[in-house]
Amino acid sequence: MHRIFPAAALMLLLAAGCANRMAPQDIINQELLKTTRSWDGQLLPPYPKGQPEVSIRKIIIPPKTRLDMHKHPVINTGVLLKGRLTVVKENGQTRHLKAGDPLAEVVDTWHYGINPGNTPAEILVVYAGVEGVPTSIAKPKGR
Repeated sequence: MHRIFPAAALMLLLAAGCANRMAPQDIINQELLKTTRSWDGQLLPPYPKGQPEVSIRKIIIPPKTRLDMHKHPVINTGVLLKGRLTVVKENGQTRHLKAGDPLAEVVDTWHYGINPGNTPAEILVVYAGVEGVPTSIAKPKGR
């Protein structure tokens, strides 16, 4: 966990118009994930050429729901905000997440997610892609 220097924090608070809500010593800057590898241990691929496009999505998966098999052609990371989530690669390799866990997702690898719990799973995902390239691709049925 890293703390911002008080003077810098005060400038941030004043700029954001929220100086009355939080004292500089209360600001926490916590790195949740820094990696060059996806959750399965593979090196992340180089960024493709083109205009960078960043998107942030909040995905809510109902209890006992399995997502379809899919892959991401772009690098993405996320944090499970609530609930539980299991991510399974096509070869069966599995990762179990609980609320608060960060994840560097696999790239160009077929996988699916499943919420095994009794409450919704809520994940915040940041995609670092290229304009015109989808963030997810569904696997065609029967393949």
